Amino acid sequence: MEVRMVFQKQEELIYVITYDILFGQAVLSTGDAEKFLWGRRDALKSALASLLKRKQVKSVQELVSLYETPGVSKPRYVRVNTLKVDVESAVLELEKQYMVQKDDLVPDLLVLPPGSDLHDHHLVMNGSIFMQGKASSMVAAALSPKPGWEVLDACSAPGNKTVQLAAIMRGKGKILACELNKERVKRLKDTIRLSGASNIQVLHGDFLKLSSVDPSYSKVRAILLDPSCSGSGTASVRLDHLLPSYASGHSANAADEERLKKLAAFQRKALEHALSFPGVQRIVYSTCSVHQIENEDVVQSVLPLAASYGFHLETPFPQWQRRGLPVFDGSENLLRTDPVEDKEGFFIALFVRKISDTIQDSVIATKKQFMVRPSPSKLFKFWLKVKPNWGKRLSSRRKRCKTVK
Repeated sequence: MEVRMVFQKQEELIYVITYDILFGQAVLSTGDAEKFLWGRRDALKSALASLLKRKQVKSVQELVSLYETPGVSKPRYVRVNTLKVDVESAVLELEKQYMVQKDDLVPDLLVLPPGSDLHDHHLVMNGSIFMQGKASSMVAAALSPKPGWEVLDACSAPGNKTVQLAAIMRGKGKILACELNKERVKRLKDTIRLSGASNIQVLHGDFLKLSSVDPSYSKVRAILLDPSCSGSGTASVRLDHLLPSYASGHSANAADEERLKKLAAFQRKALEHALSFPGVQRIVYSTCSVHQIENEDVVQSVLPLAASYGFHLETPFPQWQRRGLPVFDGSENLLRTDPVEDKEGFFIALFVRKISDTIQDSVIATKKQFMVRPSPSKLFKFWLKVKPNWGKRLSSRRKRCKTVK
């Protein structure tokens, strides 16, 4: 019985990794299963295309609707890309085919009826709107960087939140979009190109290896950290109810314990690194997970470090009712969305600090070190040192002049 359970967990891990590869979630290439399946991603994508054809559907969304959990009816959310079109114009165009409402919480987010298929809509094709869930759209909105700021998106691909940041900043300032995986960098660049954003610089590299004291990042004022996670908050979208364990009475959300520990360790390390950037005023840490170990536990573990840097937790979207699990003082500042009530399970933590005048004075003082004028005594010593050589060069020059004459 125990051997069968172990095999079943391994089998389900393969299902989850396969989903992540096909639909753009980050894959940590640390295990044999991840490496094996990632090496066969082209074959997996080909098999998906064949399945769409066999089921006589045009898109993945139509395929998902065939298997959706009964009673879970999810509205279609679209975010207006204000870099290309204003909200009113997008509403007028979409109303030709659908009932459209403006979301009451996230600016530039529109709500359409469940099942609305926009994959081939011209506004989607030209990047005027992005199909993005409400919970996902709340992440960049919670960071709320000001136009003109420099922002670091630590784990960027596929790029929906990155280009949303660009829209929030009205195309002003600069966004450094960091992504480690080469294949996902390509998708990130495609998303940026589609959005029309011109203030995004892609960094192909590991966020953890960026030096927080490097002058290149001294102007970074905000960091969006949306690292690899279990994805348990999107279980209904991921069709976890089709897994063998779900059918046999085991929770589809009970991800492999060892995998969760590894993810949480990585998430904690990434958040600690984000806190170390000296000029940063706002940090959003987010996951699409329902697990405490990836959410409240990670935040609680870094609170002493955050306080030492001058950060404190603030409340994103105070009008939102669902907050963090009550596992430590201050968890009411955290934000959760429910996978049943809200159709997606996301987690958001907002760290804020006010850059004091002392820090700003320190930066100015550092710059002045390279602008100090030499004292008269130092100039005199320099003159004594170069005087003999200077005299020899002058005498040599006079001799050459006499020879020429």
